[in-house]
Amino acid sequence: MDTIITRFPPSPTGFLHIGGARTALFNWLYARKNKGKFVLRIEDTDAARSTKESVTAILESLKWLGMDWDEGPFFQSQRTSIYNEYIENLLESGSAYYCSCTPDEVNTMRDVAKARGLKPMYNGNCRQKNLEKGKNTVVRLKTPEQGATIVKDIVKGDTAFQNAEMDDFIIQRSDGSPMYNLAVVVDDLTMGINTIIRGDDHLINTPKQMMIYEALKTPIPVFGHVPMVLGSDKSRLSKRHGAMSVGEYKKMGFLPDAMINYLVRLGWSHGDQEFFKRDELIEKFDLEHLGRSASMFDTNKLLSLNSKHIQDTSPEKL
Repeated sequence: MDTIITRFPPSPTGFLHIGGARTALFNWLYARKNKGKFVLRIEDTDAARSTKESVTAILESLKWLGMDWDEGPFFQSQRTSIYNEYIENLLESGSAYYCSCTPDEVNTMRDVAKARGLKPMYNGNCRQKNLEKGKNTVVRLKTPEQGATIVKDIVKGDTAFQNAEMDDFIIQRSDGSPMYNLAVVVDDLTMGINTIIRGDDHLINTPKQMMIYEALKTPIPVFGHVPMVLGSDKSRLSKRHGAMSVGEYKKMGFLPDAMINYLVRLGWSHGDQEFFKRDELIEKFDLEHLGRSASMFDTNKLLSLNSKHIQDTSPEKL
């Protein structure tokens, strides 16, 4: 069996929050359970919003939680030449092409499709033109025109995406920078990532990423998409629900093992057991018991678990 290699790829546009910490934990636990590797990657291609302060805060929060990484941190901003190499390979193999259509022209195509009762999308105007690279050209992937792309999800089960409803999406902007889905696939491929556990808000990206893997003729990782963490009103978790960054919980005196214990219970279960020590979690964690329904953030439950962990910890360690 191949070594399990998971990853956590935060964007350094803020602090590490509950949802991101939970995603990191699921990947870290699965790697540790299987004596695999946990890779840390910083997705900092959004130069306008990415900050060094956020990178530092994320790294410190992971260290405080005890989630050590085996490789990284890698920075996407330092990997442009690698992305370009793979884009060139796709162009040379005929799996991608240059497109000179302007944003206004693409919007018109979408309006025409919508007026016909079809999904608004790019119509493949430049697909057969064999254009050369120009000042304002983008690179698009040639996507399958028939059939379906099936995401075999270890959490949600199979999800089918009709290929006819997916256009030839852009993988490189006119300024030469890679699009998100291309960069993610190249990173995961070159870093050997074979198991990806992430929020189900990424499910919409998965068929596009699978198409890139197929165009590159490389194995597709195992995917697992976990439901989001919600607030008490069943909307996406935010500060107004009382949720704070991991760093703020540290300042308030919460124990890292209590945070780990609480985070894992936001979507994973082992019977009715609520209290777990770290070593026990590594031993018992599995992907089969990740839930398919959203978890509700409960500050009182976190406080209760923290109290139990304090009682279970010797005074010398507190």
